[in-house]
Amino acid sequence: MNEDLAETRALAVLGWIAGQEEIFPVFLGATGASEADLRRRAGEADFLAAVMDFVLMDDAWVIDCAAALGWPPEQMLAIRAALPGGNLPHWT
Repeated sequence: MNEDLAETRALAVLGWIAGQEEIFPVFLGATGASEADLRRRAGEADFLAAVMDFVLMDDAWVIDCAAALGWPPEQMLAIRAALPGGNLPHWT
């Protein structure tokens, strides 16, 4: 997956997060971002990487988001891998 496609897909993930009443406030709290920040930074690859890192923290979120977007759950890892920092080794 190239970075442009990953950014487009990560934007869809951000849209899914924004539509989740229980998850959206957690995302805002975890990132320290305001809704204005989301609008301003939504096109930044580094911010979209943080979006993906957030979703990948919870297997249920990954599964629910992927299902809502019509993707296999593995797609979420592929998106993250194509964004900045995604090529770093995972030690877990």
